[in-house]
Formats: sequence, C-alpha cells, structure tokens
Amino acid sequence: MIKHFLSLEWKGAFRSLNFGKNLAIKIFMGFIGVWILLMFLGTGLSLYPILKKIFPEKDPLLVVNSFLFYWILGDLISRFFIQKLPVMRVKPLLILPIKRSKVINYVLGKSSLSFFNFLSLFIIVPFGVSLIVKGYSLNSVLIWMLAIAIVTQINNFLNFIIESFSSKKELSFLPLIVFSGVLYGLNYFNAISFSEIIGSGFNAIYESPIFVIIPIAILALFYIINFKILYKKLFLDSSLKSKVEAVNTSNLEWTKNFGDIAPFMQLDLKLIWRNKRTKSTIWMLALGLLYGMFFYPNPTYVDKPWFFIFIGVFTSGIFLMNFGQFIPAWDSSYYKMLMSQNIKYEKYLKSKFTLMVISVLILFLLSVPYVYFGWEILLAHFVTAIYNVGVNTHVIMYGGAYNRKKINLDEKATFNYQGTGVVQWLIGIPLMVMPALIFGVFYAVFNLEVGCLVIALLGIVGIVFHQKWMSLITKKYLDSKYKMIDAFSQDNS
Repeated sequence: MIKHFLSLEWKGAFRSLNFGKNLAIKIFMGFIGVWILLMFLGTGLSLYPILKKIFPEKDPLLVVNSFLFYWILGDLISRFFIQKLPVMRVKPLLILPIKRSKVINYVLGKSSLSFFNFLSLFIIVPFGVSLIVKGYSLNSVLIWMLAIAIVTQINNFLNFIIESFSSKKELSFLPLIVFSGVLYGLNYFNAISFSEIIGSGFNAIYESPIFVIIPIAILALFYIINFKILYKKLFLDSSLKSKVEAVNTSNLEWTKNFGDIAPFMQLDLKLIWRNKRTKSTIWMLALGLLYGMFFYPNPTYVDKPWFFIFIGVFTSGIFLMNFGQFIPAWDSSYYKMLMSQNIKYEKYLKSKFTLMVISVLILFLLSVPYVYFGWEILLAHFVTAIYNVGVNTHVIMYGGAYNRKKINLDEKATFNYQGTGVVQWLIGIPLMVMPALIFGVFYAVFNLEVGCLVIALLGIVGIVFHQKWMSLITKKYLDSKYKMIDAFSQDNS
C-alpha cells in the first residue's frame, strides 16, 4: 500500500499542469535548502572547538545540554509558522476500499521525514563524532544523539497537535507565542529553570542510557494522539461540511464617490474583511507603521539615510505589497465567472489601483509622527509615498499579469506561502531595492535633498503617465486572461 501512495505522490507532482511553472521556484528553494544544510554542517563541525574556546573550564557536552531548552522552544515555534502536515490529496481515497489507518500512518510517517527533522542532525552528528574522537563513551554519545533525534520528532508531532486546535482561528499564533514567552520569561528570571531541568535530563540520558525510554514513550504518546485526531477528521462528510458564520455587512456608501469602479471596490473590501487570508493585509498595517520604531531610535542608523528610504517604502507601501502582489489571484476562486461578465477589465484593475493609492496616502499621514526623529525621516517618507503611488503601484500591477497560482481564502494567513511563485520573489527587487539603490547613488554623489528629489521625480513621472501605463498593463492582463483562467482552474496550491 505504501508503494501505491508513493506512486500517487510522484504522479501528482510530475503530471501537474503547473509542474513546469513551479520548477524554477523549486530549484531556487532547493539551493536555499542546500545552503541551510551547509550552514548547519559547518556549525556542527566547529561547535566543539568554539565551546572549548568560549567555556574553557566547562564540558562542551554539558554546555550544549544547558542550551537545549532554547533550541527546543525555537524549533517548535519555527515549525508552527513554516511546517505543515503533509496530508496528500486524500479526498479521492475516501471513496475507495482503503483503511483509514493505513492512510493516516502514511501521512504521519511522511511527516517524520520532513526537512526540519534532518536539520538538527547536521549539527548533532558532527558534534557527536567530535565527542567520540575526544574520548567520550561511544555508546553514551550514540544514545545521546538518538535522544536528540527523538526530541526532534516529538516537536514534529507536537506541532501538528497545536495546529489541529488552532488552524481555524484568527491570529492562531498568539497562544503559542504567549505560551513560549511565558516559558522563556520563567526561565530567564530563574522562576523555573527549564534550561537546567532539560539539561539535567539529557545529562542523565548520557550517563544512564536506559533513560532514553522516557523520550521514546513521549514520542509514542504524541504519535497516538495525532493518529486519533486524524482518524476522527478523515471522513468524506467532514471534508465537505462547510462552516456557517454570521457576517457583518456594510453598504460601503462612501465608495460610490469613485463612480463606476465603486462595485469593484466594494467587492475587494468585502473580500479583504471576510476571509482569513486577506484579513492578514489589515493586521500587517500595524507592523508596517511600527516598522520604523525598530530602527529610528537606534543610533546605528542615524548616519544611513538610504535606510530611511527603505523603511519609507515599506511603511507607506505595506498594504500595496501584501495586497497587490496577489492581484488577481485573490479572485481566483471565481475568476472564471468574473471574466464571463460584461465588465471592462480596465475598471476592474482601476479599482484595485485606487485601493492601493488610498492605502499609501493614509499610511503616510499616520507615519507623520516619525518627524520626532528628524525632518530627514519625514522627507524620506514623503518622497517614498510619491514613489509608491507613481512607480510601485504600476510595477506590482504589471507583475500581477504573471500570477498563475490559485489562493484558498479560507486558510489561515500566518506564514502561508500558498499562491507564492517566482513573481512574488522577484518583484521585491524593483519595489524595495531599486529606490534605496537609486537614492544611495545620488546621495553619495550629491546630498540627501538631491537623492530625495530624484525619488520624488520618479514618482511624479509615474503619476503623469499613469493612463499610458494602465493601458499597457490592461493590455497585458487581457493577453494573459485565458492563461490565468486555465491556471486558476488547477489545484496548484
């Protein structure tokens, strides 16, 4: 049966219509993965001598054990945000004579082979070999390494338990962040020394390998819990059942001031506020506005005006970037129906452009208090707002014509990369890097005022030629219309 499951996975990956389109991003992510593995391997090879140099009077093994609490906590948090349960497309299997237990065991078994579960080995194995070379007990070191691997798997299954209880809730990451913060705080202020407790536990495993049975028992318990959770949910009826919620409606009368694009603006605003994935663009506004507070109070950045441009673009353009980069994929669920209506594509795009421009103006006004840190910062925010309106809005609208990945609006937004393709990775260069680079060149040759003037002029040029740019962008969308309809009809998540 496992052979058949693997065969289905292979065919699902290579027979997809989007295989060729996703190949570039997969190769890119593969290079990133190799680079991360090499970094971990380098850390593992150099860990023993580094610890000997920093803590010459201490046993490196005891030092590592004392820091395992932070590693376990950090690993669990990163898994929650990035790692997802590798549930294959099981809906077609639910009508076949295949035991649910076999499907669940395959899914859980596949999760144990996750990339995350191998990362720690690239540190622990080289470090363990160093310990053996230095004369540590071979059997004890091997059992200690096994215990680390088991704890990694415990985190793997604990993450899925947490996911199962929080995946349907807004801001589902907050309970985990609060819980982790409390544990870290208790440990930091020595109220409860989790570092010492976990460190002592691994010291005991090294000295008496029989204690490895404890993490094995915990791993078995978490596996059983995950099995029972999936067993209860793996029904055709449960997968088809939809959740009914009361929706707060608004007539959005103020949008009528925008004339014939008002209906499209209303649809976009309702879509943003009623769906989990799009609602993240609202929460991200707070992050964008407070972004400068991480840097402006820091004296390190006072003499780096080019950084003001970078922050200014991000602060006034946070909605533009988060919402705009997935145009028109936000409408992918009903894009085919939308395109069958007697509407002008130009009006459809203009409504989205207008929303982004409004967001830039509002965010700039809300960022005016940053003048407290200096008039140069306010000037940088002002010219970058003009640049966002005149340049970045058109750049991101044009990039949307190449979006080919469907988005599920009902999924939670936190670190959700569904719908992300090569376009989203590459478009950050003209959006963020180019204005800072252009400003940096003119600032180095002339001064801050000239650099800001050039950024503002680029934005003004974009505003003056707005109609021409939009005509070209509309033509590009019309040329890609049927390709997008075909792509959004595919399950390419």
